[in-house]
Amino acid sequence: MDIRNVAIIAHVDHGKTTLVDGMLKQTHTFRENQAEMQETTILDRNVLEREKGITILAKNTSVVYKDTKINIIDTPGHADFSGEVERVISMADGAILVIDAAEGPLPQTQFVLQQAFEHNLKIIVVINKIDRKDARAQEVLSETEELFLRLANKEEHLDFSVLYAIGREGKAWRNVPANWEEDADLSILFEEIIKIIPAPQIQENKSFKMQITTLDFDSYKGTYAIGKVSRGTIKPGKVIAQVMEDKLIGTFTVQQVFTSQGLVRVEVAESQPGDIIALTGIPDVEIGQTITDPTDLSGYPAIKLGEPTLKIYVAPNTSPFSGREGKFCTARQLEERLWQEKKTNIGLRIEVNPDGQGFIVAGRGELHLAVLIENLRRESYEMQVGRPQVILQIKDGKTLEPCEEVR
Repeated sequence: MDIRNVAIIAHVDHGKTTLVDGMLKQTHTFRENQAEMQETTILDRNVLEREKGITILAKNTSVVYKDTKINIIDTPGHADFSGEVERVISMADGAILVIDAAEGPLPQTQFVLQQAFEHNLKIIVVINKIDRKDARAQEVLSETEELFLRLANKEEHLDFSVLYAIGREGKAWRNVPANWEEDADLSILFEEIIKIIPAPQIQENKSFKMQITTLDFDSYKGTYAIGKVSRGTIKPGKVIAQVMEDKLIGTFTVQQVFTSQGLVRVEVAESQPGDIIALTGIPDVEIGQTITDPTDLSGYPAIKLGEPTLKIYVAPNTSPFSGREGKFCTARQLEERLWQEKKTNIGLRIEVNPDGQGFIVAGRGELHLAVLIENLRRESYEMQVGRPQVILQIKDGKTLEPCEEVR
């Protein structure tokens, strides 16, 4: 089966996840009587994602269109979770850049487009929400072209296709339609993906190799190591090596191999080159490590992320009221949970407080840190949290602080 690996990237609230809903439903990923057919933001399963109406965690799913499997990598649109974009975009061979027809390109649009250019991804621009009363599709297209001109560092980066859509209705067109009510679906988007996005480069006859970009956990099967197969194939029972860049960490036997079908993982007898798969049997794997055949111990470069901008002090609750609201109140319990979080939330920086007890936790922004603290609270951890502090850097004798472009 042909494969396309495509990332969906956008500024927050530009309709990216809603567009993915339409892609899932229109490819008959669900039966007509399944609950998902009546849901919106189907991929946002995390409780906080549902409550806040934003994507926090990058995740992948797949659909099949005309005998082509399309792996869809949904990424967060808020700048605080840009670390999620940085770690998963290497799995994609192309990207769908969703832009609001009224708001136009915004700061996170620029960031995700820069990431796409760094990985030389082919781009399909989808100008979404063209049914808004304040939509200005043609002006937004001009602003998008200017953004491409400003950020592109190769001539081929300027070669992109443009579609217009109403994501919440599952409709897309080549040109702005005169009547929004006319019958339409997302067929033109699927056709464009197959036509524009290149198939993954397959090195089927070489030994197996893939970089871990995502981890998942299951109390029954343990840790899932998830990534795109860049070389060869893998079967259950095969011995593989785990390396960080060129340093051997250990060898393990693969227990199970999974691929995605819609929202679920399906066990397979052998992986397919270029596909996004999940492996079990590797207990202490970390994001950025390479899983490879023992005959070739070369690893991929570690995933490089942008630096944190804010830090907070986190410590166990030592007040007289400790233990009244949570079950986990000790420093050891808090430390174990923070280091567990660091395995998947690699945008965080965690260090022991040099001035005493507790930890210094650094992240991309206030929302990034707030989501962490709220998750800990809901998991019954009690803690003391200090005031956020901006992380300053000294360069060439000057004190620099993080800034963001706004409009």
